[in-house]
Amino acid sequence: MTRNIIKLSFFAFLFPGMLYAQDLRKLSLPEAITLGIENSKNLKLSQNKIDAAVANLATVKDNALPTAKASFLYNHAEIQTNTLSIGGANPLHLPNRADAFVGTAAVEELIYGGGKLKYAEESTRLLTEVARLDADKDKEEISYAVISTYYSLFKVLQSKKVVAQNLESIAGQLKQAQRFFEQGVVTKNDVLRFQLQQANVSLTDMEIENNRKIISYNLDILLGLNENTQIEITDPDNVLKQAGTLNDYIEMAMSNRQELRQLDLQNKVADVNIKSIKANTLPTVGVGANLYYINPSGKFIPPTDQFIMPVTLGANISWNIGNLWTNKNKVNEARIQQKNIVIQKDILSDHLKTEINKDYQNYQLTVNKIRILETSIAQATENDKLLASKYKNNVASAIDRIDAETLLYQAKINLEIAKADAGLAYYTLLKSTGKITQ
Repeated sequence: MTRNIIKLSFFAFLFPGMLYAQDLRKLSLPEAITLGIENSKNLKLSQNKIDAAVANLATVKDNALPTAKASFLYNHAEIQTNTLSIGGANPLHLPNRADAFVGTAAVEELIYGGGKLKYAEESTRLLTEVARLDADKDKEEISYAVISTYYSLFKVLQSKKVVAQNLESIAGQLKQAQRFFEQGVVTKNDVLRFQLQQANVSLTDMEIENNRKIISYNLDILLGLNENTQIEITDPDNVLKQAGTLNDYIEMAMSNRQELRQLDLQNKVADVNIKSIKANTLPTVGVGANLYYINPSGKFIPPTDQFIMPVTLGANISWNIGNLWTNKNKVNEARIQQKNIVIQKDILSDHLKTEINKDYQNYQLTVNKIRILETSIAQATENDKLLASKYKNNVASAIDRIDAETLLYQAKINLEIAKADAGLAYYTLLKSTGKITQ
């Protein structure tokens, strides 16, 4: 019995750890991007739009196929007055009742419709490409959202590491100050200052931990994971990328941005629409065949020579001549709409240039910040060592010692954040070109 209790106690102790291990997931940045794309509900909606566009294209293609229809009719008549006499002639005697079977079958094909079916198919195909570009744009947005959240979590964790080092160092300084106080080297006020510094840094650590929980939860939702999953991230590649020239990125954007490519496709759609409207002034030509089955015998299978099956072949040409003078304004209206698309592209191109310039300058700024912060850390480290030595020799005050240490750890935090900001700024620059993964 005792052995069973020990086993149960062991599993009760182990079980929470097992649960935690199940909720822990290590993800690199590329893995997180892939997972976010796979589980994105927005991308699933975009794919549904593509499927709808493809289905619509298939429907338009079906309009070019010949149409066929068939019908079969049974008719029964009760003739109440079955004797008919006209002008004194011999009366005509009709049966009391009559049955008849009538069947028809027809096939029709539009030979020429002014090209409207061809234009409709071409327009629908172009709109399908627009839907695919929408999906590509959504994919870029999802990728960037994952990257941004991933870097936010990375910054928080890096700050947490630096704060933990700071707390460890403060604990050592506090212990030293208490020993100096006991030896009568420093005053009680020096000990209180280190305790106050420890409390302030602990509050900072609490705020960072709170931010970590919020960002981690948001990343779980973004990646489609269970909300309780603890994501262990790997350090993203913080090697500073050598940026090209501003014109290089502008040219990439002019070629890659989905919005510009969509406007190009919409311009083509507008051109096809103009051709389709012009086709209204052209005649249409169609052919058809009809088969009739007439069986007045009253029997489903009639006797010989008591039914007829005529077959007719025909062609028709129709032309709405009035469109020759009423269609002109419709064409002008379509051309104005097409011109509007061209103007929209010009406006968007200018907007993209300003966006890329801003992102390019921001990346250059983050790179310069890193260089300055690396220099400041070297200076803060040297200053911290100097003040630590002076404090041990009772030459510097506790305030000077605390200030030097605070400056050093703040510089370390700023450097880690600046490196993460530089990585995110580079991805932001790539996003503005229309393709994050280049």
